Amino acid sequence: MAVLLVSLLASITAQASSYPVTVKSCSRSVVFTHPPARAVSQDVNLTEMMVALGLQSHMVGYSGVTGWNKPTGGLMTALKGLPEVATHYPTVETLLNVNADFFFAGWNYGMMVGGDVTPQTLKPLGIQVYELTESCSLIEPSATASLEQVYTDLANLGKIFDVEDRAQLLITQLRKRQQAVIHRVVGKKKPRVFVYDSGEDRAFTAGRQAIPQALIETAGGRNVLDGISASWTQIGWESVVEADPQFIVIIDYGERSAAEKIQFLRENPALQSIEAIQNKRFVVLPYSAMTPGIQNLGAIEALAAAFDEER
Repeated sequence: MAVLLVSLLASITAQASSYPVTVKSCSRSVVFTHPPARAVSQDVNLTEMMVALGLQSHMVGYSGVTGWNKPTGGLMTALKGLPEVATHYPTVETLLNVNADFFFAGWNYGMMVGGDVTPQTLKPLGIQVYELTESCSLIEPSATASLEQVYTDLANLGKIFDVEDRAQLLITQLRKRQQAVIHRVVGKKKPRVFVYDSGEDRAFTAGRQAIPQALIETAGGRNVLDGISASWTQIGWESVVEADPQFIVIIDYGERSAAEKIQFLRENPALQSIEAIQNKRFVVLPYSAMTPGIQNLGAIEALAAAFDEER
């Protein structure tokens, strides 16, 4: 990511947007009269978007990065000098303490329906919110997840912070990688894929409104939960057995390591008939690649390569 950021910034010329600008955030229209100067981003994937656009000088901090993840050098180096204001979720007081004027977050990415930190509670305090597009499915009717949602977020951040050229250059680069994978997998068989985030009594996984749906589909696979009109959700293990996935994607984050998650699946007597477990077809990917953000193309490329080995 650091190399990508350097190459982007090296090719950027002066920006010139006209304010005020209006962007859609879920169903809201949000007006910005000037670029935010004291932004806070929530979660590692959203923070990576900010960094990829070179917005650190507009930030007073970030949150929700180290509480669940162990980010490697590139991101933390880029964030040097900025504090992590909360290891998990910031409170209203947390944002007020750093005098934030902008919060980049999402539903279940720092904001909860009915919670204390929402666009409605923060607006009277002078803190504008831009919501992660993929997460809008939790508060309003939404289409199947797609990479276009990620590109929309990058484009809107470009407008909000007056760095539209940077955003469009990044989007162009990501689209080229997307098209390369689509061209490579066209006409090939689509393996059945299950995403395992966590859970023992029940599985926490991705329905068709969560971004793994788009990643798996673009890589030439089929999410076995694509019939569930939900984002991240819980299901019973009997549904996984019935779907009989040929691959299981392990999301590497949280208190349990990827190896521990795989061990749990392999040792669970109820799951031994699943083809992916019998053939040890596990694909381990980091949280930041399996949630909306700039690492999604890396996840697609890794998935396509894994699927190719068995097609």
